[in-house]
This record gives sequence, C-alpha cells and structure tokens, in this order.
Amino acid sequence: MGSAMGQAGMSGLPKPPILEDQTLALLREGYLFLPRRLATRTPPIWRTRLMLRDVVCVSGPEAAELFYTGDTVTRRGAMPGTTLRLLQDKHSVQQLDGEAHRHRKAMFVRMLVSHSSNVDDLVTRFEDAWLRRLAAWERRGRISLAAAAETTLAEAALSWAGLPANQQSVERDAPVLAGMVENAGRFRPATVTALLRRRRMERRLQAEIRAVRSGSRKVREGAPIAEIAGYRDADGRPLPASVAAVEMLNLLRPIVAVGRYITFAAAMLHQKPAWRERFADGSREGLIQFTEEVRRYAPFFPFVGGILMRDAECYGYRLQKGQWLLFDLYGTCHDPRWFTEPDAFRPERDLSWQKDRKRFVPQGGGETAQSHRCPGEKATVALIAEAVRLLTYHMVFDVPEQELDVPLGTVPTGPASGFILENVRKR
Repeated sequence: MGSAMGQAGMSGLPKPPILEDQTLALLREGYLFLPRRLATRTPPIWRTRLMLRDVVCVSGPEAAELFYTGDTVTRRGAMPGTTLRLLQDKHSVQQLDGEAHRHRKAMFVRMLVSHSSNVDDLVTRFEDAWLRRLAAWERRGRISLAAAAETTLAEAALSWAGLPANQQSVERDAPVLAGMVENAGRFRPATVTALLRRRRMERRLQAEIRAVRSGSRKVREGAPIAEIAGYRDADGRPLPASVAAVEMLNLLRPIVAVGRYITFAAAMLHQKPAWRERFADGSREGLIQFTEEVRRYAPFFPFVGGILMRDAECYGYRLQKGQWLLFDLYGTCHDPRWFTEPDAFRPERDLSWQKDRKRFVPQGGGETAQSHRCPGEKATVALIAEAVRLLTYHMVFDVPEQELDVPLGTVPTGPASGFILENVRKR
C-alpha cells in the first residue's frame, strides 16, 4: 500500500460506513486483529468501526507520542463499561486528566518507582512466599504454574500493601484479583461473577481504609494502604473511601497479573534451555534483558483506547477532537519496522522500560510520571526476574508433554495448559 501521506496530505481519514463494523473480527482475532491490518499500511493508521462506533487505529512511535505526550488523549469513555469496571473503574487515576491526574499519579510513582525500597520489599515478600509454598508443591507433585504464580503474587501483594495476608485471605482474594483480568476482554456469565466479586472486595477494602484512617488498624509506616488512606488531592481533600478502595485494587490487581508474564517466562526457559542453564548457577547476567524480552514477546495488553481532547495530527492525518482511538501495543512490539525479526525471542536486544519509550510499549509508552503510562513496570520487571531466578536456581522440575500453544484469538491469553510442572523439588 502506498504512503497515505502522499495520497492524502494533511486531510482526514474517510469515515467508514456503518456496514463496515469489525466487532466480530476483533472478537475472533484478538491480539492479531490490529497487527493484521496495520502491518500492511504505511503509515500504520486505519479507520473503521467497532461496536458501530467510529474508531481510528494506530501503531508505532508516532502513535505512542500522540497517546502519551501532553494532555491530548483522555482515557475517559475509551473502554467498554465492563472492561472499565473490572480494571480501572470510575474515578480512578486513569480516568483523570491534566493536573488532577499528575497529582494522584505522583502517589503511585512514589510507591512503585521513586522509592526503590518499596519494590525491593515487594520482591522479598514474593520470594519468601514462593519458597514457603515450594514444600507444598513438592508434596503435590504436579502444579499449574499459572495458578501457583497468581496465588503467590496475591500473598505478596496483600502483605506488602498492609492488608491481611493469611491463608484464608489469600485463598479468598487471589481468584478475585485474577478474575478481574481474566474476564476483562470478553462478556460472558463469568464476567458478571467477576464484577460481583470485585464489588465485594471493594467493600472489604473500604472498611480497611476507614480503619486505618480512624487509627483502629495499625499498619507499618509507608505501607501502600497508609499512603492511599492519607492521600490528599491538590485542594487538600482525602479520597472518598470508595475511590481509595478502587486505587488499592489498582495496586493489587496488576501485581497478580504479573503471573501471566511469569508463565510466559517459564515457557521461554523451557523452549530456550541455554538461558535456563545460564541462570541455574545463580548468575544474574542477562537476567533483566531476558525479562524485558519476555515482556516484548509475550501477549499481554493487546491495545489501549483513548479519546482526543483536542484536534491533533498523526502520521500526517488530521484527527478531530472527540475521535475514539486505539493504539496497538502488541502490534507495535511485533512490527518489523520497529524491531528486527520481531517474532524471534532475542534478549540481546537489551530493551528497558526506562528507554525506548515510543516503540517498546508492552504496558504503554511515554514518561511514567507525566503520562498515562503504567507506573508498575519497575515492579513488574523485578518480579518476573525474581521468578526466573526462583525457577532456575532454587528448584528443579519436569515439564510433561502438554498444550503450550498460545491462542492469540483469546484476550487475555497464555499457554493453553497453564504450564504444568511435575516432580517439583527444591534444589
């Protein structure tokens, strides 16, 4: 296809007719829906309809700049209602813009980026929980790593946040947190169940927030629940307990979701035994590079939505205020225009969440403190790296024959088997 800029100059994209709706194709193709259509377009921009709604789909560095620079794109109104309620929810930091967004985002940046000791504490709690559970995995003999990682992460997250993390609390909350992610990409009976479970957990968290504020519940200084309970907006007002509970979930849920990356990392260690052998002696050489390539290679977020807050340009096209946009995260990370041999797993790319902010976008792009980029990437990388170390240096296991194909038509996705381990033993 020829250059759209050459054909259209600075004109707008033609509006698609109603009958061109692509919703069924999106549901069928999942992660591949946008890459299949944008990879053949130069520049990578395409206008269509989803759910009968006019949408412009984009990928690549210029799209990342549009989405994550300044106050050009808002997240409000950009996601289906069930997806919004299961993930960010109304009144959350992602639903804010401008100075209100930056002020509240600063709280998350302090907890997850600026204060390295916070992430170190989370990783230590994760390691301790994993090693405690290892004896039970040995007795069981056969485990699903996907499920085991999610439960272990939930225990670490609850404990780190300053919430109850006993066995009963973990067994109750881990599936609730995992279910929010599992059911966000589709609507089915399980989605309704996930929404109801989320609301119950929100009510429990509201009670915890009120107890911390009243002083009837003591937590360690700097615990995330204390930070959120004590937060004041630019006008000096605390968050309503209902909003504080939502923001607690916006800390806990993404930590549990890291289990998906851990499962992909284990699959790559199985498929690339040279890397497993490299880490088996405790060496950390190449560990972060391996971890970051897992994030680029593995399907996590397919895309992110936004609404233009003012007229803008992208790849030479005029886009009007109010236009719905989709930015293809998975496709950008798998496009040969931005990555050589993108379908090859190559840790030597030496990627980092701290650089390549316009092309390495598995969890979004731009400056963490100033944009809507996920503030949890530092913690995500640290947790995956620790899991790789635990899987290679602290334990041995067999990987039986199983279905390891990753169905890209399903969002979210992972190895079909959940990655089964047998004969788990501590080293």
